[in-house]
Amino acid sequence: MVETSIIIRTKNEERWINSCLKAIFSQKYKDFEIIIVDNDSTDKTLEKVKKFGISKIIKIKNYLPGFALNKGIRKSNGIFIVAISAHCIPTNNLWLSTLVNSIKEDKNYAGVYGRQQPMSFSSNSDKRDLTIVFGLDRKIQFRDNFFHNANSIIKKSCWKLVNYDEKATNIEDRIWAQEMIKKNYRILYEPRASVYHYHGIHQEGNNERLTNIVNIIEKIDSKYKTGKINPKDLEICAVIPVRGDSKKIGKKKLIDLTIDVLKKSKFISRIVLSTDNKKLGSYSLKTGVDEVIYRPKELSENYVNLEIVQKFTLNKLESNNYYPDLILHVEETYPFRLKEDINSIILKLVKNNFDSVILTKSENNWIWAEKNGEYQRMDYGDIPRVYQNKTIIGLHGLGLLTRPEFIRDGRFLGNKIGLLNSRHPLANLEIRTKDSLSILKKII
Repeated sequence: MVETSIIIRTKNEERWINSCLKAIFSQKYKDFEIIIVDNDSTDKTLEKVKKFGISKIIKIKNYLPGFALNKGIRKSNGIFIVAISAHCIPTNNLWLSTLVNSIKEDKNYAGVYGRQQPMSFSSNSDKRDLTIVFGLDRKIQFRDNFFHNANSIIKKSCWKLVNYDEKATNIEDRIWAQEMIKKNYRILYEPRASVYHYHGIHQEGNNERLTNIVNIIEKIDSKYKTGKINPKDLEICAVIPVRGDSKKIGKKKLIDLTIDVLKKSKFISRIVLSTDNKKLGSYSLKTGVDEVIYRPKELSENYVNLEIVQKFTLNKLESNNYYPDLILHVEETYPFRLKEDINSIILKLVKNNFDSVILTKSENNWIWAEKNGEYQRMDYGDIPRVYQNKTIIGLHGLGLLTRPEFIRDGRFLGNKIGLLNSRHPLANLEIRTKDSLSILKKII
């Protein structure tokens, strides 16, 4: 038996569930169980959940918020029921003890809900709404039925009096709170029990006006802060696809230059070689890669693109119960990469909640494209460089960070893309020919 049961409702939450669960398991209060109520997730949410040893997983098909909560509560053992959204992250390790201690304060408290703070990349409308609705003053509600199950705790005895409405499409929390108030119970708002929540309760508005409001809030509220994902809490897997053997550079191989940089990154969790060459696989395991995935020869044909190779590699990793949060695609043919660039694209993606981030190189020279036998200028014309809009060249082989959900679909990029210019002056030098290899040897 446990004192508290935590209900987490999920549907395709693989981006968030690791951060949510890590924060929960780091709480000082330990007398809890976790129950997952999953609405037909098609991503790797449940596989990641199982990595935490969570065994109570309830699957539902037709989601309604009250119905999902009731299903979870009926399987619970606790006398207190905590509800937290899968994309909410407790702000500190006293979140759970604060909720539990607060509801124990008064026999007339039916439920307690906590503060919700925006993420650094939340929209301005969400930042405004969360900051205005979830203030810093603790309050006891006698008539106000506002209650929010993204971050709340209730007494199971009160739930037995009134279950959550299973037909309501939303605000099941407020409907339940209203029934509790009718029975002379009270609702407590406890701002110290705080979570980060990337979206708000109203998701619309005039963006210019919202920007002004958020700017004012950030200036006048000394305690205002937004949530940030720590990339060190994420499982970031670098995958190096190599066809055939790696070229020799003195006593080393070309791939060693890539491995050396990845090993120096403070965020890379695992380095994986995806190859068709057993000799290179054995060599690389001795020089720094953590795992080798051998792909079939048909995936080494010239007409097979790298997206298909990476999809195969990820499928093999996940079939072995390894579920990375982010995939870094790097190719050995780009030897001039900096660990600072690798760290920077990771920080950029996490800070801005991008789907994908690509290392790039700015180009000020004339750029031409061939179309139907004719050449067309693609740059911005013959004006001084200082006034030109830069043409940006994406160097995905140098470094492309993306999310597994897109790799599974056979593509590198999501919809929200970030670009980061490499700081290495030779970043776009690619080693594929004898001449380029000869230049590299001279430089090294």
